[in-house]
Amino acid sequence: MKIETIGDLIDWTRQLHQTLAQSLGQGIEAQSSERARGLMQYLADHEATLEKTVKEFERQASHKALDTWVYDYMEHRPMQKASLDDNTFADLSVDDISQVVFKWHNEVIDLYRYLQGRADIPEARELIGELLEMETHETQHLASQAGRMNDM
Repeated sequence: MKIETIGDLIDWTRQLHQTLAQSLGQGIEAQSSERARGLMQYLADHEATLEKTVKEFERQASHKALDTWVYDYMEHRPMQKASLDDNTFADLSVDDISQVVFKWHNEVIDLYRYLQGRADIPEARELIGELLEMETHETQHLASQAGRMNDM
């Protein structure tokens, strides 16, 4: 997916959460560890919720903000498409599963943080700020819950 506008970036983020949810959910049966399966189910459910949340941001955002160009940044720091499938998480430990998921969340957070300071119009700055806040909060929540599950 070529990311040229904030709208494209939001759609990429939504697709990332969708891909994570699907990959985690479909890979549960292949996972041998009961703890890992429980974590995967929790993360899959949470990623599906995040996909819906991001879709709602996209639906409610102004066209002025969505149509703001971000291609200059994307040319200098291309985002790799999530290459996740049903087997991505099958042989991973609880820690490794968390590491893969948080890698993607941190990539999105870093990008939003970078773009927030560079947005040209207030509508775009506000939208990116709201997305950054949501992603940061949800990642912290996931980390907390994953840590609790790991303590069990």
